[in-house]
Amino acid sequence: MNIVDTARYPVDEPGNDAWENLVSRARTELRELGCCVLPGFIRPGSWEALRREGAGVAPLAYYDVEETNVYNIAFDADLPADHPGRIIMQRGNAFVPRDRIPTDSVIHRLYTDPSFVRFVAACFELPELHELADPLSGLVLNVVRPGMEHPWHFDTNEFTVSMLTQEPEEGGVFEYCPNIRSAGAENFDAVRSVLTDADRSPVRALTLRPGDLQLFKGRYALHRVSAVRGATSRHSAIFAYSERPGVIGSVARTRQLFGRVLPAHLDAERNAVRVDQLLD
Repeated sequence: MNIVDTARYPVDEPGNDAWENLVSRARTELRELGCCVLPGFIRPGSWEALRREGAGVAPLAYYDVEETNVYNIAFDADLPADHPGRIIMQRGNAFVPRDRIPTDSVIHRLYTDPSFVRFVAACFELPELHELADPLSGLVLNVVRPGMEHPWHFDTNEFTVSMLTQEPEEGGVFEYCPNIRSAGAENFDAVRSVLTDADRSPVRALTLRPGDLQLFKGRYALHRVSAVRGATSRHSAIFAYSERPGVIGSVARTRQLFGRVLPAHLDAERNAVRVDQLLD
C-alpha cells in the first residue's frame, strides 16, 4: 500500500486504534452527511502519476452528449406534467471503462487492494465488499471536458467510492443533497425544487483535490458535477463495489455509458434482481 499516505490513513492495519478512529470518523460523517472526504489519501509522491495516468487514458472515453433526466428513464414515460422526470438536462460527461485502464495504474492497484477494500467496507458498516464483476463499469475514469457537466442524478449503487485525479481550472464542483429520497419514498417535490433552482437549501458543495478519497451514499442523494470551465478537463476515478459477488450492470445502462455491451451483460440481464422499486 505504498501509494496511500498510511501515516495519516493506516488502512493496512485493521483493528489498531488509529484504524478504528478513522473508520469511526468516516461512519459518523456518512450517517450524518451521506459523504466523507479523506483529503490527501494518496501520497504526494504519487499525485503526478495519478494525474498522468488518467490523462493518458482520457482520450479513450466514450462520448455521447445526450439529453437525459434525473432518473435516466425514457422521456416518453407515462409521467405527470409536473414530474421531475420531465425536466431535460444535457449529460456531457464520459467514461473510460475498466478494460481500457492499465492494471499497473495507481487507481487499479488501489481498487483491487484487499486492505483498501476491507477499509471501505468497514467505513460503510458492511461485513465485506466485492469488486464489481462487470468488465466495463467495475473501475472507470469519469471525464468532464470544458463546457460540459455531469447533471443531477442518482447512483445505481447505494454507495460510491471515488477520487479526483485531475482538477479543472474552474467549475466542476461536486454538489449533492443527502438523503433527499429513501428506498420507500421518491420525494418528487423536493427533487423538482432542486432541479429548477426553486429551493437549493438541501444542496451541499464540496471542494475536492487530486488524491482525496470520497466515500458517498449516492443511491438516495441527488448529486451532480457542475459545468467545467477553462482549458483543463475534470478527471475522477470511480471504484465500484457490491455487497454481493457477481454484480454486472444492465444492458441499457451499459450501452448508454460505454457505447457497447459484452456477453457478460447479456447473460446477467436474464437473471437481474431489483433491490428496490425506485423509478431508476
